[in-house]
Amino acid sequence: MSYRWCWVWVVPRRRDPAAPRVVHRTARVAVRVTPGQRRRCFGLLRSAGDVWACLLEVNAWRRRRRDAPLVGYQQLCRELSGSGPGTLGELDTTGARSVLRRFSDAWFAAAKRRKDGDLSARFPRRRRGLVPVRWYHGTFTLDGRRARIPTAKGTAPLWIRLAREVPYPAEQVRSITLLCEGGRLFLDVTAEVPLAVYPPGEKPDPARFAGVDLGIIHPYAVAGPDGEGLLVSGRAIRAEHRMHLADTKARRRAVARRAPKRGEQGSRRWRKYRRRARLVEGRHRRRVRQAQHEAARQVVSWAVERRVGVLHVGDPRGVLDIAAGRRHNLRLRQWQIGRLLQVLTDKATLAGITSGWSTNAAPRPPAPPAAHAFRNLVAGPCPARAVDSPGTATWSRPPASPPAPRAADPPPRQPLLCCRRWSRTVEPAGTSPVPGGPGEDQLARGGPPHHLVGSRSPTRRGSTTTTEHPVNVRGHRTRGRMRRVSIGGRAGAGWGRIGSSRSAPRVGR
Repeated sequence: MSYRWCWVWVVPRRRDPAAPRVVHRTARVAVRVTPGQRRRCFGLLRSAGDVWACLLEVNAWRRRRRDAPLVGYQQLCRELSGSGPGTLGELDTTGARSVLRRFSDAWFAAAKRRKDGDLSARFPRRRRGLVPVRWYHGTFTLDGRRARIPTAKGTAPLWIRLAREVPYPAEQVRSITLLCEGGRLFLDVTAEVPLAVYPPGEKPDPARFAGVDLGIIHPYAVAGPDGEGLLVSGRAIRAEHRMHLADTKARRRAVARRAPKRGEQGSRRWRKYRRRARLVEGRHRRRVRQAQHEAARQVVSWAVERRVGVLHVGDPRGVLDIAAGRRHNLRLRQWQIGRLLQVLTDKATLAGITSGWSTNAAPRPPAPPAAHAFRNLVAGPCPARAVDSPGTATWSRPPASPPAPRAADPPPRQPLLCCRRWSRTVEPAGTSPVPGGPGEDQLARGGPPHHLVGSRSPTRRGSTTTTEHPVNVRGHRTRGRMRRVSIGGRAGAGWGRIGSSRSAPRVGR
């Protein structure tokens, strides 16, 4: 009984088990500050960087003395309590402890990865000038588009303005994080978001499954439980990437002459160009992210309508390790597969749908024969298109009927013979449209006449017979009036087209 009392009161639960399930989501809000407020905010980030550097130095000393590293959160907090007031500037104890927690989590995460066999994992050893600072619930204040950041005792309160409203109710916000990205200050607001609640009989059924396949052209392709499917088109996203790349190249070519050299200060016009380039880049990123969110929302809405409880998502990140050239690597980088997986998982979790990963690819079907290479093997009508949002389009397909039996396949075509010496393709014996003379070998008869690229010799070597419409090796008649030309005293060297830019014969040997 005493043990139970100790467990309940010493290590309390943060949430009641009977409370509704929640998930944590973070929204990034830009900060609008005055020069003085900006100086104080960067002072907090630099003080956090000093705490990080102090942790690295302490552990470096202990490592040189062959002592155990000081990485536990409670041990680090005891070391922090020994520092006197004013040591960390305006950074308060709560913000400094958030840096200790970040360092401890990074160290133990690297230790776990190395224990699992990942030797590429490294412990935190690099100094940082600016380190994000986090404050938990009860230490900060949110009032509409204003926020009060806690500071050390004896300093003036720090109120800052936000660029937009926080997208969560004030009672759901659990923590805020001050950080710097790209020279700008942001505030990450983390809140507890409850899961979706459904009426009786409309909740997602865990016994109903759906498979999701991710692609470069179409971000999501879903196969439902009743033979239904959903295809979310991403051609608008690819078009946005292509147009943005073309616009970026054009802008760079236009300002290439007035670009400052290394070590030189740019002119006012150059700074205006850089500012405009940053604005265009930010607009491009926002468009792509919005389209990705809309695509994931369509998938989750489609699954909720059909009461799908489990999504089996394929994980094709193995293709990222294949080096296929600059163009394909650019497509893979613009694919943003990790973000697609993250957005889909977050929205599915909020909707009460379980998502699982699958890395085992299904076996590939056998390739059809050459005679049926262009036959449509999928039965059923063409799916209807319904555009629901800009940047994405959906296709919904009814269950396909079983395919009709096919007729007997024609006999396979004989393979072509290739003359390695002359690098040209020759028909097998008995299929050439040109009859062979007695005692003449087929390969020698179809040997390498000295012809133009793209034309075929219809007659045997050494023949001077002319035809109005000669027949090439494939049996097709060539267009235009042809004539025989002789090079170097040899007749029958090749065919030349009259009035064509390719009329000049090619020298063979």
